Amino acid sequence: MRRWLRDLLKELRYYPSALLGGSIILIMLVLSVLVPIWIPYPEAVRLWRGGEEVWYRLPRQVPPAWVNWFRREKLADTLIFSTRDQPSLKRSQPAGEGRRIETEFVFDYPYDTFPQELVLYIWARFREKAPFLTATWKTPDGRSLRIMELRAEGMKQGFRFAQDRRLLQRLQGVPPEEALFSVPEATPPRVLKGTYRLRVEAVTFEPDSDVDVEFVAYGQVYGWAGTDRYRRDLGVALLWGFPVAMAFGLLGSVGTTLIAMWLAAVGVWFRGWVDELIQRLVEIFSIIPFLPVLILVGTLYSRSLVVILGVAIILSVFSITIKNYRAIFLQIRDLPYIEAAQAYGAGSGRIILRYLLPRVLPLVIPNLVIGVPSFVFLEASLAVLGLGDPVLPTWGKVLDEAIFSGSLLQGSYYWVLEPALLLMVAGLSFSTVGFALDRVFNPRLREI
Repeated sequence: MRRWLRDLLKELRYYPSALLGGSIILIMLVLSVLVPIWIPYPEAVRLWRGGEEVWYRLPRQVPPAWVNWFRREKLADTLIFSTRDQPSLKRSQPAGEGRRIETEFVFDYPYDTFPQELVLYIWARFREKAPFLTATWKTPDGRSLRIMELRAEGMKQGFRFAQDRRLLQRLQGVPPEEALFSVPEATPPRVLKGTYRLRVEAVTFEPDSDVDVEFVAYGQVYGWAGTDRYRRDLGVALLWGFPVAMAFGLLGSVGTTLIAMWLAAVGVWFRGWVDELIQRLVEIFSIIPFLPVLILVGTLYSRSLVVILGVAIILSVFSITIKNYRAIFLQIRDLPYIEAAQAYGAGSGRIILRYLLPRVLPLVIPNLVIGVPSFVFLEASLAVLGLGDPVLPTWGKVLDEAIFSGSLLQGSYYWVLEPALLLMVAGLSFSTVGFALDRVFNPRLREI
């Protein structure tokens, strides 16, 4: 076995595209193993199905951060500062029956565009008397502006700068994310780069009361994959698409190929009614529409990936491929070594498994590899049609939500291009390796 693999690798070195495709497949397989360890299935489902309580820190529907590599004007990234994550930012001193809590967020703003949104989140803990908070904004050129005065209302409260009427009046109707970061009286508005300060003061009226604040300046880019309209990080779905695509593709291709090959061998060896039954099933299934049946199963029964994969394998097993394998086994069945095995008393099972099936493996392996992309695309196609797994994040699910939300019309091309590119790379990788293996195992196909 080791010698066979070594000889195979020596043959494949003459096909650079196959080496590149094999390297990509290896990377995808490694990611398929590591991603469920890094992001366990329950956590992936929680993240993908979570709402504002999970993704409130992320901007809404923005491209990945690497788009700034190709832009002259750098888009703003998301800035997050929180006393819950950094308690050292909070200073307190006694004030009557309560305390005076002061927090100052200091940050540099080197970007060429304005933030998408500005929000100050407040967590207040009190019994009866709610704390009172004020916030002051300081710009790099020394200007100071009172942002808010409010009384905390509950455990968690969000102060959105753009929705506060008093702040809008102070800014003369200019959106806060523009007015607070712009050069004074610049036409058109231009970002004032430098160090900004947001000072938040809270006064509590009870000994055990406390206040935590979090400031989020939502940018126009985020992460390596961007976000969708629900603020979800698309990287979660793209990463979990690897194990789903590899499992669906490999199980579908391997299961279909091996079962079809075994059925063809059984039919040829036992002949008679066994062969006739298999051939009639092939003829019946060949006229059954493949995709409409899967759509019916997903609509009327279950959209589980396991159920869809099982039905797809059943429909694919009894395909015209069985007749191709049957033609090969008919030639092998009458060879002298088969007759010798019978003379030595070998049973039907041993002859099928040890003498018939191994002879067609060189033909089966390339077809098995080439068949993987068809099942990967099948899962994505069903997801785009709205019949994908409703719980699990996949590449097809990302495409479905991108198309449904009209992301292309809104300019969010990344939302469609990222999963489409991964599907294309997966398909090309398996195809190039499969075609190279076909040339290696079938010398007649080699180029002169």
